Amino acid sequence: MAKTGVFESDPMVMTKATELKKELQRLVRNIVDDEDYRTETIDQARETLFALKELKMKRRSLSLKLRETVLCPEEFKCPLSKELMRDPVVLSTGQTYDRPFIQKWLKAGNRTCPLTQQVLSHTILTPNLLIREMISQWCESQGLELPDLAQHVNEEGITEADRDHFLSLLEKLSLTLPEQKDAARELRLLTKKMPSFRALFSESLEAIPQLLRPLSELKSRSSIYPDLQEDIITTLLNLSIHDSNKKLVAETPMVIPLLMEALMSGTIETRTNAAAALFTLSALDSNKTLIGKSGALKPLIDLLEEGHPVAMKDVASAIFNLCIIHENKGRAVRDGAVKVIMTKIMNGTHVDELLAILAVLASHQKVVDELGDLGAVPCLLRIIRESTCDRNKENCIAILHTICLNDRTKRRAMRDEESAYGTISKLARHGTSRAKRKANGILERLNRAVNLTHTS
Repeated sequence: MAKTGVFESDPMVMTKATELKKELQRLVRNIVDDEDYRTETIDQARETLFALKELKMKRRSLSLKLRETVLCPEEFKCPLSKELMRDPVVLSTGQTYDRPFIQKWLKAGNRTCPLTQQVLSHTILTPNLLIREMISQWCESQGLELPDLAQHVNEEGITEADRDHFLSLLEKLSLTLPEQKDAARELRLLTKKMPSFRALFSESLEAIPQLLRPLSELKSRSSIYPDLQEDIITTLLNLSIHDSNKKLVAETPMVIPLLMEALMSGTIETRTNAAAALFTLSALDSNKTLIGKSGALKPLIDLLEEGHPVAMKDVASAIFNLCIIHENKGRAVRDGAVKVIMTKIMNGTHVDELLAILAVLASHQKVVDELGDLGAVPCLLRIIRESTCDRNKENCIAILHTICLNDRTKRRAMRDEESAYGTISKLARHGTSRAKRKANGILERLNRAVNLTHTS
């Protein structure tokens, strides 16, 4: 009589297992009977055997999980998952949950206890060692194996050992300067290489303030240690990449002021990474508003004016993103963005990125006035005439269209360009769909003005 296995309780699993066994028998027979068998047949047999093993292990795991759930006492089950807890932790309200499930609850932005609905005084999770020991004893009595805590990995790929190491690094940031530097350097490397370490910062509201402590406690700019500042600012950039961190990072009170400080001081890598962090954080509209209100556009524009080649792309990207919302356009204009950008474009510096910003800003009335004073019209027409980049031509004609609508005095320069080179009509025929639309809009205005002149 065949020995009863884990497959017999699920017909679909039994069918799959039978198919795999038949395929394995066929492959092994070919290997045994045919002296000239191919090496690929061995590989196929190995893969089939592995698939059979995976199926058996998966079914056994499901069987044990079902047994645990049915048999285990209610106090050992997580209130969220309704399953046996692997890593029980206590919330500030005193309720116990399985760590992966309560972390998921907190990462969703909840700041209340799921059971009591009380507002949490903090989000630190404390291991419930007593419950863990009781669960371990119960599993032993039932012949079940509870995973070792050090090997327990949640959905973010974080082990308990990772979490302990993370907490120890945060503690070092409040110790001596050499320990602060070592901890900051390691956090920078870990948050770059391991996305799971970025997620750890969202588990506690205190984690980011602890990271920033060495910088926030400094009394003056002259007392900043450049390497320490660079490592902490770069760690902030790494954290900001993690989508679930963006809101938390930007809304932590000291973050934006310290990023602004970093834009103005420190190594060029520190300044560049501060700009990159603001760009990454500004992916959220609520963060765009927060960053704009904080005054961060001014140091970004100042760094853009300096023109350091390493920083230009990140600075331009940050300014572009922030200026997508209307209130930040006015702030950028007041902070001198138009003159800085137009000067760079005229000098042929990072024309692609800066034209994109100028096209966004052009809807602001003050921009039209400034562009006229800066001699932008001939420059933009020349770029359309000489550039091979469709995107640049599109941005130029979009800016010129706005100028044409709002400043009649600049239409003559456009008319002269059209008469001499046919620049606008060529774009109306061969440009992108948006460029064609804007070019035709300008031509209609110019023709209308000519007709009115003839009529009068």
